[in-house]
Amino acid sequence: MKTDELREKYLEFFESKGCVRRPTDVLVPKDDPTVLFTPAGMNQFKNQFLGIGPIDFTKATTCQKCLRTGDIGNVGVTAYHHTFFEMLGNFSFGDYFKKEAIHWAWEFLTTKKWLGLDPTRLTVTVYLDDDEAFKIWNDEVKLPANRITREDEGENFWPASAPSQGPDGVCGPCSEIYYLPPGATKTVEIWNLVFTQFNRVGSPPNNLQPLPKKNIDTGMGLERCASTLQGVLSNFEIDILKPLCKAAGDIVGVNYEYSAPEGRAVRRIADHVRACSFALHEGCGPGPEKENYIVRLLLRRAAMEGFLLGKQEPFLYQLVPAVAEAMKQPYPEFGKTVEAVANGILEEEKQFQKVVESGISRFRKLVDQAKKEGSSVISGDAAFNLHQTDGFLIELTESLAANEGLSVDMSRFKECKDEHKETSGRGAFANSVMSAGPLDTLRKGGGTQFLGYDATRSDSEVLGIIADGQLVKSFDKSDAQLGVVLNRTPFYGEAGGQVGDTGKFTGKNFTFEVQDTQRDGELLVHIGRVTNGTISAGAEVMATIDSTRREGIRRAHSATHILHHALRTYLGENATQRGSKVQQDELRFDFAHAKGLTQDELLKIEDEINARISEGAAVSTRLMPISEAKQLGAMALFGEKYPDNVRVVSMGEFSRELCGGIHLSNTGQVGLCRLIRDELVAAGVRRITCFTGPKAIARIRETEALVKEAAALVRSQPDELPRKIEALQQELRDAKKELSKYTVASLADAAAQLVAKAETIGGVKLIVHNAADCPRDSLKDFVDRIREKAPSCAILLGMEHEGKVAFISAVSKDVLVSKGLSASDCVKTAAKVCGGGGGGRPELAEAGGKDPAKLAEALEAGAAYCRGKLA
Repeated sequence: MKTDELREKYLEFFESKGCVRRPTDVLVPKDDPTVLFTPAGMNQFKNQFLGIGPIDFTKATTCQKCLRTGDIGNVGVTAYHHTFFEMLGNFSFGDYFKKEAIHWAWEFLTTKKWLGLDPTRLTVTVYLDDDEAFKIWNDEVKLPANRITREDEGENFWPASAPSQGPDGVCGPCSEIYYLPPGATKTVEIWNLVFTQFNRVGSPPNNLQPLPKKNIDTGMGLERCASTLQGVLSNFEIDILKPLCKAAGDIVGVNYEYSAPEGRAVRRIADHVRACSFALHEGCGPGPEKENYIVRLLLRRAAMEGFLLGKQEPFLYQLVPAVAEAMKQPYPEFGKTVEAVANGILEEEKQFQKVVESGISRFRKLVDQAKKEGSSVISGDAAFNLHQTDGFLIELTESLAANEGLSVDMSRFKECKDEHKETSGRGAFANSVMSAGPLDTLRKGGGTQFLGYDATRSDSEVLGIIADGQLVKSFDKSDAQLGVVLNRTPFYGEAGGQVGDTGKFTGKNFTFEVQDTQRDGELLVHIGRVTNGTISAGAEVMATIDSTRREGIRRAHSATHILHHALRTYLGENATQRGSKVQQDELRFDFAHAKGLTQDELLKIEDEINARISEGAAVSTRLMPISEAKQLGAMALFGEKYPDNVRVVSMGEFSRELCGGIHLSNTGQVGLCRLIRDELVAAGVRRITCFTGPKAIARIRETEALVKEAAALVRSQPDELPRKIEALQQELRDAKKELSKYTVASLADAAAQLVAKAETIGGVKLIVHNAADCPRDSLKDFVDRIREKAPSCAILLGMEHEGKVAFISAVSKDVLVSKGLSASDCVKTAAKVCGGGGGGRPELAEAGGKDPAKLAEALEAGAAYCRGKLA
């Protein structure tokens, strides 16, 4: 039996038992903060199970898209583990219970009309004390007692071990159904029937209280059941997944076979791409946080498997059409986003490719160091530094290390990961340049001497030129970006949140424009292009930074330290730094804080900053052992790795921090600091943005100009602007009230006209209308006016609004009861035509659509639905 046929048979069977077929819920439930992805079929029915809100039906059946990552390491290894999978389920909310659930499961599995499995190959388990379930299986289904196993609460209770270990809340025993495939020696679990009949309260004994309404929640893994029906020993061999594995194998250049050495990797690639494709389809792309991070992790794990198989260019995106083909019957809508999904995956692959290029040379150094020291273990600190600095997946480090006969200290790695908080990263081109093997060659000659604390220009020598990942002897004028390493330089390489310097090199008959400066260990790499002549290795140059830009960076960096002091002063010592970016007269500072800052707090912080600026406190720097710095109370960035000797920057007596950046000589040189915004950037992490110096003054002038312009528009003086705006708002409110009086009268007239000419079916008025002349905010009022004129009616109104479509439907209660016509189903039918959706109560529902051109077609579709119910 084909997988698509199995899916349809299951839903059809339970529909025949009176269950309402419900569509799959979204994969990424934005309105459920308890999960990142939908993990099971019951999630969309949480309110029904908990008895929250109205219940439109008491039994349902679904095929739910699910995504779980708890067993991610087993994907591709075992026969049945997936990240993305489909879960068939049937549910009861105080309707049928244990008897029906068991009988229906047996009927579906063994009756020839449905699955027709050999009953002698089926066995079941029940909870240890669930005599009721045992008797149903044994006495009524006639399953022999030797094929019914009683299991403890760890195996046959949901949640597992709930009676003794909790949590408190709804719970119940379960019964699992196993099948022994022909030729197999081990049974496969294909269905789990959960009987939620208790409310756990406190610790045992006598802590399971019967629920007044008992529920059913069953789950059958579609892929697992399909594998048993198709006579294959793995989910990955079924008709919708094997072609995907074959396609993945073809793309990475291996002939996929389940038992082949490369089989596990190919299966993981196929699984992860399918999962991520559906996530991206719903707008959940790769990113640094929460569900976005899971998508990024899965894509990079899949890309890693390809890399280890020798596929070093992007390839995952090529699998998206194969995913669409495999899943086109149940999810035809996916086909509409194939290109967008593929592009999203491709961009992430490009980023990962840079990550690998950047990290591989560093990894080689770790291997060489371990072998030189006679160790078989790569340190956790080194592995984490590689992971964080370059985004090098720890799984990739482990795999490559194993190829070298080494392991990774994962215990220490996890400790480092827990301590670390993300800081600002490097630019894309920098990653490319910094990844190049030539840096290792240049490093043999020693590092770059940094002169930038005391100088803005220096006579220097070109030690190396990197172009297209290779060391070159010379390079002519071109728009191509190069990496240039000098023996000494005044240019600061991006680090500690401070951006790299820009400027130029001038030499004999050539000029090099420096667009960025990056740091790699002791090397400083100047990134830019030749604007005149030819630059050559060994050439003497005058290296000159952009001093105006540097001064703006100094102001912003010193202001950053003052801001940190002000935050800790008014928010407490827990307002610790979580990252920063310092550029010309602009800074952003990320810090730990659980809630948004009040206006009063923001003003106090800004006042404190400018008070410290106005006092002109001395700024001093000093190199010292890190132990001494800590004794002095110098603040350090959590998760940052510091050398034994550190640079301590002090400002008066109020600030002392470990910092390698470039600062002013006294705080008065900042001039002015304006706090621009406070925003949330991650859970428990906020970001403040400030402008300093000329940029702060420019911001003040822009604000003053805006106030003057606004005052002129309302014919007021700037200091009278708030009073004038308040008066205008009151005038607007009064005008709206007058308009609404007119609108109500107009709607009543329009409603009467619609009712007078409405189609009548079995005594029910069917009113379907393009309400183009009705204000969007008045649609519900329009419906009320129509219902006043026609007590027995079915209404569907639609209109174009701001380039989209709005629908509303209403059904009188007598029609709802006698005809089974639902307003919710009516608007869904119409909205679907316009590429939208929605819903609501059976008697009143709203929906939206994306394509106004199909409004007339959508209204006709809704009308056809109503006529079908009313006929």
